[in-house]
Amino acid sequence: MATKKSTSNQTVYQLKITLRDIRPPIWRRIQVLSSTTLQQLHLIVQAAMGWDNYHMHSWTIAGIDYGQSQPEYDFNVRSEKSVILRQVVNSEKSKFFYTYDFGDSWEHEILVEKELPYSPDTNYPVCITGKRACPPEDCGGSWGYAELLEIITDPSHPEYEERIEWVGETFNPNIFDIDEANQRLQELQ
Repeated sequence: MATKKSTSNQTVYQLKITLRDIRPPIWRRIQVLSSTTLQQLHLIVQAAMGWDNYHMHSWTIAGIDYGQSQPEYDFNVRSEKSVILRQVVNSEKSKFFYTYDFGDSWEHEILVEKELPYSPDTNYPVCITGKRACPPEDCGGSWGYAELLEIITDPSHPEYEERIEWVGETFNPNIFDIDEANQRLQELQ
């Protein structure tokens, strides 16, 4: 994924990605080139949020679904490979949606906060801020994550040891590591 391209018509979108149905909110603010394809943005969202790209995904933009068709699963969407952000982003403050893992159904709202000039000194994509850790893969969606948090904060719970072993003793749902997110984003390049 090239980060520095001709600046003649290049702009940057500042996007706020918020995981829906989670309180307090889990979110990331990223900057991406307007020439980013939806296929590339999928990988960017995975890296910025902290997902591991184990599951299917889709985009919903202006009522149209995009992604990678999987006819064997009766999942037919428009291809995300050649759709460029500037083709589907209408304006600042517009929103679109990204769903990851159709079993857990992690719904993300993506708000186009700003359109910015390209900066040759910045390696895009970049995460500029965020809040809270990404839920672990396969924890059961927002309700399963809420249950997981309840269990790991109660050492007397019968499932405490099992769940702590699964998420790791260092898992802290309140901590977002921006350096780790940006390292993952740099690895995409």
